[in-house]
This record gives sequence, structure tokens and C-alpha cells, in this order.
Amino acid sequence: MFIIGLTGGILSGKSTVAQMLVEKGAGHIDADKMGHEAYKPHTETWQKVVDAFGTGILTANGEIDRQKLGDIVFNDPEALVKLNRIVHPQIGRLVMGELEKLKDRGVEVVLLEAALLIEAQWTNVVDEVWVTVAPEETVIKRLQNRGGLSEEQARARIRAQLSSEERAKFGDVVINTDCDLNEVRATIDELWQRLQNRKERS
Repeated sequence: MFIIGLTGGILSGKSTVAQMLVEKGAGHIDADKMGHEAYKPHTETWQKVVDAFGTGILTANGEIDRQKLGDIVFNDPEALVKLNRIVHPQIGRLVMGELEKLKDRGVEVVLLEAALLIEAQWTNVVDEVWVTVAPEETVIKRLQNRGGLSEEQARARIRAQLSSEERAKFGDVVINTDCDLNEVRATIDELWQRLQNRKERS
């Protein structure tokens, strides 16, 4: 089983690339969605997050309001570190469990999509790291158009993360998504063919 670790900053094109790879036949693990599982009310992780950040981050029905929590951690580096220390181990356990299931099913290529692949130190469980990048101004426009964030909120989220340049240092493959969708698709076609050629040689 060949594992691709796909990472990139917020709205850098990860999901678009992931969808293209799934269409090619890759198994897919979305670590960010597993984060939602970890936040489910009254789980151990949920309790630790509430203990750390207070009941003010909860909605009326007891769910963690990710927007409120985001406003806290994306404006306070220490708070972000605290949150990641709570959440990363649990998501890591869920990810490893999913990898085992896909391996048992005989899936040949698996995509582990994780915004925090590098920060969570999961690079050692993948065979290659693929990084999606886009210029900051492009990402800000995407955040304003799709996420409904102000420019100030958008910049806070971008700057709370690793920069594209820092991520790219870890990348075996760097995919620029600041281009026509067909260009991105052509890049993925080429990368997928490379994987198929490798499989035939092995």
C-alpha cells in the first residue's frame, strides 16, 4: 500500500486535489473530518477542549462552536498549541485505525488528507508528502468568497498556520493551484501515471 500525505494551508486546493485522486481510485482518509468526530459532545476529547477553553465555546445544544474556537486559537499561538496537543493524539489514533482497514481491504494507493500533517508529525506514516500551495492574496479571496470571513479574519487564519514556503520544504511534490482547474487536473494525471509506472516496476 502506497500512502500519499496531502497537506496545504486553508483553501490552498487540498480538497480539489483529493477529489481528483479519489476519482482515480485512491482510498481517502480525511483527517480534518476525523477532527469533527473527535469533537463530538461528551467524548473524552470534547471534555478536554471544554476544560481548556471554557463553556463559552459551546453552542446551545452542547456542540463545540468551531467558529468561536477558531477565533480564539487563530489569534493566540499558545492557545493553538494547547488545542493541537489535545486533539492531535486522538485524530492520530483514528487515522491509524482507518489505514489498517484500507490495508486489510487491499487498497493499493491511499490518500491521507490532513491540513496539519506536518505539525502533527504524521509524515513518518506516509510514503510521499504532497503539498498544495496558492499565493496569500488568492487564498484571502477564496476565504472571503467561500468562507464569509473578513480580510482580517482570513489573514489571522493564514498566519496561524505554516507558510506555503515552510510546508513546501517537506513536500516530495508541490502542486500550485493558482491556475485553471484543467491545469491542476493535468498535473494530477501526470502524478497518478507516475505512481502506476512505479507499481508496474515493483
